Amino acid sequence: MDMHRGASPFSGVALIVVSACAFGAMAIFARAAYAGGANVTGILAARFAIAGVLLAAVMVATGRRWPRGRPLAVAVGMGAVGYVGQAVCFFAALNHASAGLVALLLYAYPTLVVLLSAAFLGERLTAMKIAILAASFAGLAIMLGGGQGTATGIALALGAAAFYSIYILVGARELAHTDALASTTIVCLSAAVVLSLSALVTEPRFPGAWWGWAAIGAIAIVSTVAAILAFFAGLKRVGPAVASMVSTLEPVITVALAWLVLGESLTPLQLGGGILVLACAALLARARNSG
Repeated sequence: MDMHRGASPFSGVALIVVSACAFGAMAIFARAAYAGGANVTGILAARFAIAGVLLAAVMVATGRRWPRGRPLAVAVGMGAVGYVGQAVCFFAALNHASAGLVALLLYAYPTLVVLLSAAFLGERLTAMKIAILAASFAGLAIMLGGGQGTATGIALALGAAAFYSIYILVGARELAHTDALASTTIVCLSAAVVLSLSALVTEPRFPGAWWGWAAIGAIAIVSTVAAILAFFAGLKRVGPAVASMVSTLEPVITVALAWLVLGESLTPLQLGGGILVLACAALLARARNSG
């Protein structure tokens, strides 16, 4: 029996909230890095190199076992393709749409996970799930009708959601019995290798000011390493259903910070659509975990 789960549910929820805040701040840090002169390749190559090394240090310090064989190969592929694809689409989208809209559109991924699970993994679509999916698509349609982003930005944000959906499905199917921190460390390290190699041919730009580097450091340390460690610690205490629902705070944090720091705002209609999408994400998490 897991001694953490149920022993301190409040601390578990608090850790998931901390994780959501850290992940939610990433778009704001990215905007600062862009303003400092960096581009997508430069930011992501540095992000995953720093995060990968720090997570590997945590692995060594805690004496965890590294994946081998098929789990190792799957984790490498997930990082090299899935996580790189998601990250590139997400960070590129921030150049073409408001941070709040990009963050909310990323949360189309729970809907895509359910659809892909039904199409390829035989998951049963109940009447309740179908109703939630329909409501989620309605929320997406409402958000897309309010401006705040170009067609390119919207396509990239939805592309990030698609990559993340596939990443989650592959991980759930292939790495269910692999230590989550170990597999995530491999994912970050393989993403770092791919992005470093791509930097050799895509002319990466790095910040020319110290605060741009500080923003990249925050992306790697706060919005990647700390966010991941807090999520896993909270997950042990509250389980996947609660963790999934509390994590829907992430885009809310992004929208709030974008308004406070960047002066960006969404229309009331878009906010309503976003709330509908997030509510559907939480309901889908509950429905899937309750069978």
